[in-house]
Amino acid sequence: MQFSFDTKLNSIAAKVEAGERLTFDEGIALYKTDDLNALGKLADFVRRKKHGRTTYFNVNRHFNHTNICVADCKFCGFYRRARQEDAYTHSIEEGIEIARNAVAEGATELHIVGGLNSKLPFAYYTDLFSSLKREFPNLHLKALTMVELDFMARFYKMSDEEVIERLKAAGMDSCPGGGAEIFAEPTRSRICDHKCDGNRWLELAGKVHKAGLKTNATMLYGHIETIEDRVDHFIKLRQQQDKTDGFQCFIPLAFYPNGTALSSLPGPDAIDNLKTIAVSRLMIDNFDHIKAYWVMLGKHTAQTALHFGANDLDGTITDGGELTESYAVENGEVKMSRAELITMIENAGFEAVERDTVYNRVECQAA
Repeated sequence: MQFSFDTKLNSIAAKVEAGERLTFDEGIALYKTDDLNALGKLADFVRRKKHGRTTYFNVNRHFNHTNICVADCKFCGFYRRARQEDAYTHSIEEGIEIARNAVAEGATELHIVGGLNSKLPFAYYTDLFSSLKREFPNLHLKALTMVELDFMARFYKMSDEEVIERLKAAGMDSCPGGGAEIFAEPTRSRICDHKCDGNRWLELAGKVHKAGLKTNATMLYGHIETIEDRVDHFIKLRQQQDKTDGFQCFIPLAFYPNGTALSSLPGPDAIDNLKTIAVSRLMIDNFDHIKAYWVMLGKHTAQTALHFGANDLDGTITDGGELTESYAVENGEVKMSRAELITMIENAGFEAVERDTVYNRVECQAA
C-alpha cells in the first residue's frame, strides 16, 4: 500500500524520513493536500521520533494583571479603554492572593500577560514579580510577551536589554509566546496595527534568549491571513531558532471570533486545526515541542491533535483569567483537573507526563 495518494506528499515524506528541511513551497503543499490521514501520519512520525509516546501537561494558572490597553487589535475581545466600566488593574496584593490559591492547587507556573497599560509605572511589574518571588520562590513566573516588552522599552524610554535584565532580576523566569499573531505584512497591520511588527517581535525574542531566558512562540490563524502567511510565519520562527535557540514550544492559536471586530468570520474548523498542528510539526523542525492548546481547540480536537504532531496539551489552568475566558471555545470553560488531563492523554494512547515550565518532569501528585 502506498503512503499517500498525493504524489507531492510522498516526495515530502521521503525528505522528512531523511531528516531534510522542508521548503516554503513544500509547506504550501502540506496545507493543500486532501490526504489528511497521511499528513497526520507524517507529523506523528516526527513527533514519535522526538518524544515517543510522551505527552506533557502542567498545572498552571493564568493571571491577567490588567485589561486596559492602548492597542485595539481586531481579533481581541479582552482589551478595554481606561474609562470603560469593566476596565481593571489588579493590585500586587491581589496578584499574591491569586498566586497563593494557585500554589495551593499544585500550580508550578503563573502565566502573566495583560494589556499595554500606559497608566502603570515600570515599578508595578518589578514590584509584582519580586513580591511574588518573595512569597512563592518556587513558582515559575512565565510573564510578558514580546509586544509588552516592546511597549515598555518605548514607553518607559529604556533599552531592550535594560527592560529584560530588570524584569529578570525581579523574578521573571521565562516569557510566553503571545503577540506573534501573524508576521506577514500587510496582514499583520490589518489586524493589529498598534503592535510592533514581526521583525521587532523576533528581534526581542532573540534578546530574551541571549539574556538566558526561554520563550515560547505562537501563531494566530483562521482569520484574514493566507496559507502563504502561515508558512512564512513558520519559516521566520525556524530562522530565529537557528540563531538563538531559545524557543521551547510552538503553540498554534485558533482564532475565536466571538466578541471581536472580526466576529463575522467563521474561524478555523477542525480540519484546519489538525492540519496546522501537523504542518507546524513538519516545518518548524528545530522546535522540540508543539502544543495543542485545548482551551482554543476544544478538548476532542486537542486530543486528536496528539496524533497529528502535538506532544503537549498545556495545563490545568486552575483559573483561566479574563483573557483566557475571552477565547475559550467550549462555553468559556478554562479549567481542567489533573485527572481529566491524564485521562485525555491516556485515552488517546499516550503516556501523560507532568512537567514544569521548562519541561522538567514533575512527579504527579494525587488528583
